[in-house]
Amino acid sequence: MITDLDLQIPPAEVTEGQSAVLTCKTTCSLTDPTFIWYKNSHHLTTKTSESNEVHLHSVSSEDAGSYSCAVRGYEHLRSPAQNLSIRYRPKKVSLSFSPSGEIVEGSSVTLTCSSDANPPVKSYTWYKGVTSVGNEKTYTISKIRSEDAGEYKCNCSNEVGHQESNSVTLNVLYPPKNVSVSISPSGETVEGSSVTLTCSSDAKPPVKNYTWFREKESSPVGSGQSYRAVQSGQYYCEAQNKHSSERSAAVSVTVNGEGDDDNLYANVAVTNPNNTVSDSASANQDEVLYASVVHRRAVDPGNAESSAVKASASEDGDVQYASVRFKRTADEYRPSC
Repeated sequence: MITDLDLQIPPAEVTEGQSAVLTCKTTCSLTDPTFIWYKNSHHLTTKTSESNEVHLHSVSSEDAGSYSCAVRGYEHLRSPAQNLSIRYRPKKVSLSFSPSGEIVEGSSVTLTCSSDANPPVKSYTWYKGVTSVGNEKTYTISKIRSEDAGEYKCNCSNEVGHQESNSVTLNVLYPPKNVSVSISPSGETVEGSSVTLTCSSDAKPPVKNYTWFREKESSPVGSGQSYRAVQSGQYYCEAQNKHSSERSAAVSVTVNGEGDDDNLYANVAVTNPNNTVSDSASANQDEVLYASVVHRRAVDPGNAESSAVKASASEDGDVQYASVRFKRTADEYRPSC
């Protein structure tokens, strides 16, 4: 009868990559016995041998377990189980963060490093890019900022070796910030022209709505990232995304000559180019020459000085028409002077 089967595994702990020898011994005298091997109570068909030894070459963590042996024909009489322990560096290193949904600026985020290792991980190192930022199993960022966004990874170490996780990108959402307005062209503009105001900001997700305001006015004056201003005043924009909105500082827009839309034509002289015919003959002429047209702004009728007509008006916008031909019948025009 088969008794006193004993399984020996010297040493009981092996480092991954090394070899292990399992030896099944008995005090009974057997003739050409065939040994059967078991791992975790399951028959190892590939490990049946006429020898009482099994050689495990270049072991891995998958070879760890509880082993026992028996002699064919007496499978019900197994040896006591012996554990084979495999030491290996951290593997299957992964990184997760909580909460797993959208991360908004100001909230708290915890990153956790997980791995499989024997012996257990002894030390952790966290990196943002290439910069070390932590040395615990978890890394917590309280009141996260947009500057905390980036790629993170962790490194696990034990007595056998170390392993690094894949990088994980941490996205941080935030409302518009650094909102500003630029002006093109810069400086003062002449009457009749306009300036383009452009609103810029930093936001994630990007700004969805831009709204333009003119100070001292309750209602918006425009929308869109750019606005065409034709009036002088203080303008600012408001940028908004799904999280919040932010307004810019006001900028000053100046349009020269604005408001002077009423014009007068002063000193309109009806002349004869040859000055050889009488007034009555001039009445029958078909050509009238505007020798000098002075273009002036509307003035206050009560101001005698400003309403006076000046012959020389270079500062008032003197416009010379070399020859303005006005066709008419003789009866349509009678000069009054």
